Amino acid sequence: MTAPDADAGLWARRFHPAPLAPSRLVCFPHAGGSASFFFPVSAALSPGADVIALQYPGRQDRRAEPCIEDIHRLADALLPVLRPLTDRPLTFFGHSMGALIAFEAARRLERDGEGPVHLFASGRRAPSRYREDEDVHKRDDEGVVAEVRSLSGTDPQVFADEELLRMVLPALRSDYKAVETYRSEPGSVLRCPITALTGDNDPKTTIDEARAWQEHTSAAFDLQVFQGGHFYLSGRPGEVMKVLSAHLDAVAAEA
Repeated sequence: MTAPDADAGLWARRFHPAPLAPSRLVCFPHAGGSASFFFPVSAALSPGADVIALQYPGRQDRRAEPCIEDIHRLADALLPVLRPLTDRPLTFFGHSMGALIAFEAARRLERDGEGPVHLFASGRRAPSRYREDEDVHKRDDEGVVAEVRSLSGTDPQVFADEELLRMVLPALRSDYKAVETYRSEPGSVLRCPITALTGDNDPKTTIDEARAWQEHTSAAFDLQVFQGGHFYLSGRPGEVMKVLSAHLDAVAAEA
């Protein structure tokens, strides 16, 4: 199979096309996030890897489309996009909500014998770890905004611009509903290795909750803890890129 022209597609964006790269990295954004969040990742890793950032419905240029309020449905919708990318070694990197979508997408691909070679699960507790008191998607607009502010991962200009804020709120609420109502299938385990990455002061994920990703792979597992909160990767981009680069270099060497 050959990879489709992702730049022309709705779901997949290549900011720095690398048609000769030996492997691919697919990036899954967080709740309320968009493909552009991973522009710095693409800039740092291309052309050594073909970096593809995903764009979910209901935001930016896909704002007119209805949001998908279910992690499993999002993973199902992504399969036609991801399957053609498996002609080269495929690595998934998902942050927060994106880690869950990446996990479920990897499960589906593995059923078809086409799974990723590695999953990097960032800023999210393991699929089997739930917090029953989470209800952000049920709050009023001010409550949703307060939650997002507390995580310090959104451009302050968004909060200062009332019109812009109203534009992003539907996607935020929808994504929080997807995350907070998500339940993994009991005994869900991947065949590929998993690396969990987390901030040491993340209110959404304790280190023990991140370590529990080990229960979801039959292969190797690693835990990387960085200084910072839920968006530790924005404050430690060099350290995160070092981890990803080492993995991608190893994949290229084996290709």
